[in-house]
Amino acid sequence: MKKSLLWIVVLVLSISMVAAFSLYGCKAEEAVAAEEEVAEEEVAEEVVEEEVVAEAKPYIAVISKGFQHQFWQTVMMGAEAAAADYDVDMTFDGPPSESDIAIQVDMINAAIAKNPAALCLAILDTESVTTQLNECKANGIPVVGFDSGVPGAPEGIIVSTASTNNEAAGALAADSMFADPTFLAALETATVDNPVVIGVLSQEATSASIVGRTVGFADQMFKNCETLFPGQVEVTGHVKFEKAATSGEAAVSIYVQVPPSTSATDLQTGAQTLFAMDGLIAVFASNEATVSGIVAATTDGTDLDRENGKFKDITVIGFDAGKAQKDVVRSGYLVGAITQDPYMIGYLAVELAVKAINGETVPEMIDTGCKFYNAANMDEPDIAVLLYD
Repeated sequence: MKKSLLWIVVLVLSISMVAAFSLYGCKAEEAVAAEEEVAEEEVAEEVVEEEVVAEAKPYIAVISKGFQHQFWQTVMMGAEAAAADYDVDMTFDGPPSESDIAIQVDMINAAIAKNPAALCLAILDTESVTTQLNECKANGIPVVGFDSGVPGAPEGIIVSTASTNNEAAGALAADSMFADPTFLAALETATVDNPVVIGVLSQEATSASIVGRTVGFADQMFKNCETLFPGQVEVTGHVKFEKAATSGEAAVSIYVQVPPSTSATDLQTGAQTLFAMDGLIAVFASNEATVSGIVAATTDGTDLDRENGKFKDITVIGFDAGKAQKDVVRSGYLVGAITQDPYMIGYLAVELAVKAINGETVPEMIDTGCKFYNAANMDEPDIAVLLYD
């Protein structure tokens, strides 16, 4: 009887222990499941937080005047570098050519529809986007101009512009020419009875950038020549740029030639007119197109060869780059040329946009710089990157 009772007690204890272990196991599993659920919720919260951070990253839309030209490709490189440095999202778009105004307008509309934190523009036609510019102002979207910017925009809409100071660039061309030994030797022969002529082939007299380069060159060359011929320097050829010699007689005449149109034929004819002038010792070409006109007027530039060329004693300095211009610079037919800095145009446009987004005060205009290049330095890394085709 006692043994039976003992077995009953043992059996009851065993059952109780099994039940207890089962209950503990269930609670343990529940606890683990609960911990896993909490962990999953925490991970999910972290993912949501990361998404919120990503959504908060400022978006800047950059729209250029073109896209296929290497100049704009280099501008884009600068914009991408600034976007990476400042940790912002950025898109870069531009129409196929600089005559595709409607396509650029569509790109601007698409960009505004994304509600960007800022918009960077190199506009083809300001009047075509007046409504969009006013919309940006109403929605608090700062607009930054770059390259030629947004000329004639309604007041207070463009917060800043990253652009070449064209007058400074023209002045650099004048100083670079004045430093050339062949040019100086020819200049020093000038007299009132036998004046010398320094030609300027200016593509037009309306574009702000071309006019700026022409004014910059003419004014600086005038000052430089005055150091040798005080009171005997004049600027002639076009009423917009004319400046009389203070003495009434000129030993040096800076002659500005503006062709009737920007066609290749008229630019070549304008160049031929300059090279036919008595006393011509130098020519400054205001952009890539006018350099092409000079190249066409001088047998692909060979007439400018300083050893045997027909115009070997005439010093020519261009502006911008392009394959044809780079070839004649490399050959020594052109003494050199001035290049803008498209990389910094793109970089500073995005940098200005970031500062505007952050509420920082930005200058109305920032000079993106320019450099003189010639056969000796055009393959150096800091110059080569600026010499677009």
